[in-house]
Amino acid sequence: MINFVLNMDYQKFSYCFSNVKDFKLSRKSIQGQLATEQRKKYLNNDPASYTNARKAGVLLFCYPKNNIMHLSLIKRSEYKGVHSGQICFPGGKQEEEDSSIWNTAVRECNEELGISLPQHEPLLSLTPTYIPPSNFLVSPFVMATAHYPNFKPNIREVAQHLELPLDQLMGLKIVERVLAEGPAAGIKVPCFVFDKHIIWGATAMILFEFKIFLESRF
Repeated sequence: MINFVLNMDYQKFSYCFSNVKDFKLSRKSIQGQLATEQRKKYLNNDPASYTNARKAGVLLFCYPKNNIMHLSLIKRSEYKGVHSGQICFPGGKQEEEDSSIWNTAVRECNEELGISLPQHEPLLSLTPTYIPPSNFLVSPFVMATAHYPNFKPNIREVAQHLELPLDQLMGLKIVERVLAEGPAAGIKVPCFVFDKHIIWGATAMILFEFKIFLESRF
């Protein structure tokens, strides 16, 4: 499977998303493996039940680099907020001008990474995830392009742009680490580690679901 991912170009990657209607996951069993103890109780709830939550969209944006498909992650700039300095997907909160939460995800990705993605349909919609500390209901979408983008990250929002090769994604293992910084410093969390960066919380839960999806295609 990993050898296939190593040689995966845009066409092979796109083919993975044909007939995705048959892809169904148990949100509790999949996301629960990367949920903190405080978050696990929320997995029993239907995401649609969070009617008072703020809406946000994030993009799992994939593209070819050196003949291998990659996925964009960003490290948030430092600010006075619960997600300061965290590793996450490009994305953000829904604004009044956004026609849909999908539109939000693409707009925010364009703004944060300095690119110009079109508003065509996503390849896949993943499970909406509730984030208790900030009261956001996050809708994740998968999108891909056939060419390497001319990234120009917005330094006000993005401290670092991380490019995760999909072959390395497939090899990531769930581990536990104690967070050393941020509002959750000192807490032991289930996570992934990529290039010495700790990926945890909602981002890790969504990333794991995407990983399981790719595994199901091969």
